[in-house]
Amino acid sequence: MVDHSFADLSLAALYESLNPWGEGDDFYLGLVKAAESVLDVGCGTGQLLRRAHKDGHPGRLMGVDPAAAMLVQARRNAPAVEWVLGDLRTRLWDGEFELVMMTGHAFQVILSDEELRLCLRAARSAMADGGRFVFETRNPSVRAWETWTPDRVREVTGADGTAVRVWHEVQGGPVGGRVTFTETYEGDGWARPRVSRATLRFLDPEALSGFLGEAGLKVVEQYGDWERGPVTPASPEIITVAERSL
Repeated sequence: MVDHSFADLSLAALYESLNPWGEGDDFYLGLVKAAESVLDVGCGTGQLLRRAHKDGHPGRLMGVDPAAAMLVQARRNAPAVEWVLGDLRTRLWDGEFELVMMTGHAFQVILSDEELRLCLRAARSAMADGGRFVFETRNPSVRAWETWTPDRVREVTGADGTAVRVWHEVQGGPVGGRVTFTETYEGDGWARPRVSRATLRFLDPEALSGFLGEAGLKVVEQYGDWERGPVTPASPEIITVAERSL
């Protein structure tokens, strides 16, 4: 789950413990290694680009994220990668990247139709000729938010040895495909828990194709899981590979 409370430096330091390397990272790493230039939008602490750089990626790697605390972690661990504070609308892009990607369900934080249209047009502008835009979003038919309940508590240990517990609780939705929830972090020795509120948008394949088409993009591949299975009503993910259509 994308976590929106990591503007806090201490929580940003916990991000990779709460979001360990998984199948999705393996999927994207293969794409990164096959591209000479990569833009990772919503890069978080940058562990994906960091791994690619460590593995000897010879080309250009750039990560963009709106949370300064996340980029503190990214720069500390991989100073050779380009790290930019902001989002797809931060710069005027001009066909610079073979691969533009949004991992970790970052695509779902784009809530309004207009914001989505602007971001998709910016992604298209950033793509080189023959480039691809790849992202994933949770399949709304699976209703993943129904599992975001306070009884499902995760616990991790920070670098300073502090045990931190985290849980989620849905506050509203789905309304217009949007689900609002809180994330609560409780640490040993903390004076009080830290609570943030976030909203995610769930779009089905047809809606995704419609927005992509408006931006001059077309779906060329779409998968329902990280093993590249088909999208079905029971598929947990909608993993989309898009190219320019115009």
